[in-house]
Amino acid sequence: MESFYRTHRYLVEHVNTRVHRQLMREINWDDRLIGIKGSRGVGKTTFLLEYAKQKFGTDRRCLYINLNHFYFTENRLVDFATRFYRQGGRTLLIDQVFKDPDWSKDLRSIYDTLPELQVVFTGSSVMRLKEENPDLSGIVQSYNLRGFSFREYLNLMTGSDFPEYSLDEVLTDHASIAAGILQKINPFDYFKDYLHHGFYPFFLENRNFSENLLKTMNMMIEVDILLIKQIDLAYLTKIRKLLYILGQNAPCVPNISQLSNDVSISRATVMNYIKYLKDARLIDLLYPVGEQFPKKPSKVYLHNTNLMYVLQETVDHQTNCETFFYNTVHKDNKVNRGPKAAQFILNGNQTFQISAGQTRLRSNPVQWQVVDNLEVGKDKVIPLWLFGFLY
Repeated sequence: MESFYRTHRYLVEHVNTRVHRQLMREINWDDRLIGIKGSRGVGKTTFLLEYAKQKFGTDRRCLYINLNHFYFTENRLVDFATRFYRQGGRTLLIDQVFKDPDWSKDLRSIYDTLPELQVVFTGSSVMRLKEENPDLSGIVQSYNLRGFSFREYLNLMTGSDFPEYSLDEVLTDHASIAAGILQKINPFDYFKDYLHHGFYPFFLENRNFSENLLKTMNMMIEVDILLIKQIDLAYLTKIRKLLYILGQNAPCVPNISQLSNDVSISRATVMNYIKYLKDARLIDLLYPVGEQFPKKPSKVYLHNTNLMYVLQETVDHQTNCETFFYNTVHKDNKVNRGPKAAQFILNGNQTFQISAGQTRLRSNPVQWQVVDNLEVGKDKVIPLWLFGFLY
C-alpha cells in the first residue's frame, strides 16, 4: 500500500496544469461513483491528478491508482479499496479501470459495502458504462472529457481566463462577445495552430506532435477498440485500413459496398467498425434528422481537425472549417445533416452554413452563416472561431 501512496504523492506534486478544464466545474463531486470517459490523449489522468491536488493535496484520505499496475493481476480491486478504506481513505481515484476484467462487479461491491468511500474512475470513450454494465445501473454518474476547446487553448497560451458561452448566448449576442474578446487578444494569432495541434493536450510535451498523435491513434484502435470490444488481433489491419480510407476522403459519403470490397470484410462488419471508430472518437457520423445508427450515415467526418493533418496529405480549408464546427457544437447539441447549402441542422430547427471565406458573406433570414477569417459578425453572420468558446 505504501508504494501506491508514494506514487500518488509524486504524481500530485508534479502535475502541472495551467488551464482548468470546464468539466471540473460540471461534475457533481458529491456523488459516490463517478465515471469519466474520454478518448486516449485528452488528459484523463491529468484530470484526476488535478482534482486530487485541488481538493486534497497529499492528504492520505485520497489515493490515485492505475489498474495497469501488475499488482492488480493477482489482487482484486474491491479488496484493495477495502484496505484503503480501513486505513482512513475516503476518495479512491482509479485510472484505466477497464484493465480489470471484473471492474464493474468490483465497483458495485465497493459501492454496496463501503458507503463512505467515493470512487472516481476513468474509462475509454468506447465503454458503455450503464448500457453494457448492469451492475452500475442507477449508481454511476457518467461524464465525458473532451480535448481542449479553442477557448481552453487560448487560456493556456495567453494566460487569460475567458469564460465559456452557451449556444444561445453566441447566437443572440455574438457581436458583443467577439468584440470583448478582441479587446484582449487576436484569436487569429492562435486559431490555425489550434486547428493543427491544439485539441490534444500532449502538444505541450517536448515531442513531435504528429508522431505522438499517430501513436495515440494506433493505441485507440489496438486497446480502445480491439481489447475492450474483444475483437481478434487479426482484424487490426482491416480496421486501420478502414480508418485510413475514411480519413483520407473525409468528409465523405461512405459507400459501404465499396468499403467492404476494399477492406475485405462484410458490409455488416464495415458498419460495426465504423461505429467503433466513432465511439473511439476518431470519426463522427452525420445523419439526416430522424435517422441514426445502424443506418448508413450521410457523411463521415474526422472527429477533430488535428486528425486531418495526420491522415490527409492536403488539408482542405472548407473541410477544416466544417470539421471544427461539427466537433465543437457536438458536445451539447444534436447535430444533423442540413438541407442544400447548409451543412448542419442543430437541435432539429437551426440551420448553419459554414463558409471558409467572406466571398459569400450575406445575411440570410432563414439560416445562420458561420464564416472563417471574420473577426466580428453581424445579425445571422457569425465568426467561426467564436464557436470554440462553447465549452
